[in-house]
Amino acid sequence: MGLVVILAEKPSQGKAYGDVFQNVNKQDGYLEVQDSRFFHGEKAYITWGFGHLVELVPPETYDQTWKKWDLNKLPIMPDAFQFQVAKDKRKQFQVVKRLCDQAKGIIIATDSDREGENIARSILQQAGASYKPIKRLWINSLEVEEIEKGLQHLQDGNNYIPLYKEAQTRQYSDWIVGINASRLYTLLLQEQGLQGVFSVGRVQTPTLYLIYKRQEEIANFTSQPFFELAGNVTIHEQSFEAKHDQRYDTKQKAMAVLQTYGIQEGEQAGRVKELDKAQKKTRAPKLHSLSTLQTKMNKQRKYSPSMVLEIVQGLYEKKLVTYPRTDCHYITENEFAYVKQNLTAYQNCLGVSFSVKYPEARKSYVDNSKVQEHYAIIPTKQVPQLDRLAEKERHVYREILATTLAMFAPDYEYEETKVTIDVRGLSFYKTGKVEKNRGWKVLFQQEKQQQKEQHTQLPTMKQGDACMLDVFIKEGKTQPPKPYTEGNLIQVMKHAGKEVEDEEAKHILKQKEGIGTEATRASIIETLKHQQYIEIKKNVVYVTSKGKMLCQAVDGTLLASPEMTAKWETYLAKIGRKEGSQDKFVANIKKFVAYLLEQAPNQVATLKGEINQVTENSYVGDCPMCQTGKLQDKGKFYGCSGYQKGCTFSLPKTMLTKKLPQTAVQSLLKGKRTNLIKGFKSKKGKKFDAYLTLDLEGKITFEFPKRNKGKS
Repeated sequence: MGLVVILAEKPSQGKAYGDVFQNVNKQDGYLEVQDSRFFHGEKAYITWGFGHLVELVPPETYDQTWKKWDLNKLPIMPDAFQFQVAKDKRKQFQVVKRLCDQAKGIIIATDSDREGENIARSILQQAGASYKPIKRLWINSLEVEEIEKGLQHLQDGNNYIPLYKEAQTRQYSDWIVGINASRLYTLLLQEQGLQGVFSVGRVQTPTLYLIYKRQEEIANFTSQPFFELAGNVTIHEQSFEAKHDQRYDTKQKAMAVLQTYGIQEGEQAGRVKELDKAQKKTRAPKLHSLSTLQTKMNKQRKYSPSMVLEIVQGLYEKKLVTYPRTDCHYITENEFAYVKQNLTAYQNCLGVSFSVKYPEARKSYVDNSKVQEHYAIIPTKQVPQLDRLAEKERHVYREILATTLAMFAPDYEYEETKVTIDVRGLSFYKTGKVEKNRGWKVLFQQEKQQQKEQHTQLPTMKQGDACMLDVFIKEGKTQPPKPYTEGNLIQVMKHAGKEVEDEEAKHILKQKEGIGTEATRASIIETLKHQQYIEIKKNVVYVTSKGKMLCQAVDGTLLASPEMTAKWETYLAKIGRKEGSQDKFVANIKKFVAYLLEQAPNQVATLKGEINQVTENSYVGDCPMCQTGKLQDKGKFYGCSGYQKGCTFSLPKTMLTKKLPQTAVQSLLKGKRTNLIKGFKSKKGKKFDAYLTLDLEGKITFEFPKRNKGKS
């Protein structure tokens, strides 16, 4: 191959590759390598991007008239897409280009996924080096041994061109929808009096609509009463509550059933009609994909999906876990072999010992046919000292390690008892559960402490035993759907809005259509936060008034259809398998934009009343400077509605790390001093409390509380 350039995605990855070689000299923006084991006496260079060195050009590059946001200039559809080097990355691009110019061949060693392929190919295309012989390093771990193995078995770069086309098609379609739809809805909503810019996307907007739809279901839910027949059972001096298996919508109907059987509320004689005992087992959970890891850590630790991805990416770069952006729950026999070999070291690391029940590979966890590009997230052969990891890294690593070890551990075993109590021919039921063997659950001791398991142990009894029931009518109310947390939102996106609460059911689902990919779902949620369409309170996701307005504007379009977005993602994956066409997909996206341009004006025009209400609700008080405008919620600050008339007065939402209560802002606008606000933090890190006032120039001043004399 001659002089070779190894192109990594970022510096940390380039450094990991450098650890493999024997003679490495660090240079500015690259590593110079000489290692005859791989390059037969030739030099090689390891260089890198900083993620995307190359990006799509803005609309005005194609046509200067596209710079201004104007409904009459839509749609914006370039004949052919153009790329440019990002301004802050030009120096590194020149390093990469210079090395590629010298190279006889190139090894793409970016992340082993569609976006990694796109990053590398876009750089090579822009550098004029895409015609050169290209090999692909495709690995699932940054351990030295795995990198060496990958270098010895390099793949033909041409095999991954379809994956590049898939990512590029995604990039094109997102640009087309983002540019056109964002301008379209922003301008239409502004015409109706709503201020601000509305970012709209092929993936982010259907995700937002999912959250909005759930929020509306909760808001519109009307709780209905229901009534159940229940009884406190006393048998052998022990008691438990049993219930009849029917619900009734009125108390009278429940009472009528009791009367039918000649039963009154209060003490009644009964007997054990049926008693069934069964020994049950639950096998260990599936190995983690990125989404299940994100869901689990959000539920367990309240970590956001983006935080989990960042943590597990860091563990990957430290060579402690395998490739994180995977949607697979299986490993191959090769990974199983090394995990099995390291069992003792892993148990010592976790501080938990268990007897190995399943020493051989089981299809539920180890299946070569189920592993396409990447296998499940598991620990590497390198075992860390947990106390040397940061706290959050430690928690995530423990979860990955415990889930991996669980496939070797005994099943969780319990005894389930179902009892039927008969009172004058009317049956009352109760199920009890007694834990017999914690099995694989011993690996999750911390989880047990956080979530106390609800086990009901029934008294010892046998069929035919007499008992007493204190019968009563129990009233309940139907409950609204639960709001989404960040963690279960990942799963909702994965299944395109289909409700999946049960863990086992998630794995049984074979339909893989979803919104976004394992690698992008966390960033989609972060985008919605950044655009101030959603906010997170105590881990629950809420749609803001801005987000609601956009959802109402796109209601009835494909932008509100999670299922359609899922089908788009499915077709993109077909392009990666050489079963689909980039031209066909982009053509359909263009038709979709044309449809939006036709339908959106009428849809938005119907929202005048709602927009007026949102605008009115966004006012927090009169502007003290211009006296005519109103201070309006602008997202990160409060600004005067008379901005276009020249009033630049504004107030921050946060001062010195302290979020200002809206009541405090309203006091300032009325010329009053606020109540004492606690928890300001100075630039030097010192905390203090203060009152706030507004001076004549509209600037906030601090007023400090007087200390009581005589107190030490």
